[in-house]
Amino acid sequence: MQLSRISRAVIGLGGGVGALGVVAAAAGSHGVESRNYSSIAAICLSHGPLLVALGLYGLRNRWFTAATAMLALGTTLFAGDLLVLQQWGSSPFALAAPIGGTAMILGWLLIIVAAVMTPTEG
Repeated sequence: MQLSRISRAVIGLGGGVGALGVVAAAAGSHGVESRNYSSIAAICLSHGPLLVALGLYGLRNRWFTAATAMLALGTTLFAGDLLVLQQWGSSPFALAAPIGGTAMILGWLLIIVAAVMTPTEG
């Protein structure tokens, strides 16, 4: 199977997001007190595999491509903001988490649109 550069980038991002989820889960379970770690873990461990799947699917049409972009952007903004907040106590971009959360919701909704709008085979 030959993958485009964009598909490989999405798969790589999914792997990184998944790894961050495991790290956050471990940090939260080994005595580091923060609800941020559990939120980071939940978001990353659910969105990482989804990004890998979308990358493997090949971004076959504009709907799946738009969904993938929204999910990648949203996950990065949301989890990144929570991680920065956890590590340094403040966020340089106060709206990153709400914008990221909204982008993730839109990404999931675009998957529904993609499922309906993609022609069936055969």
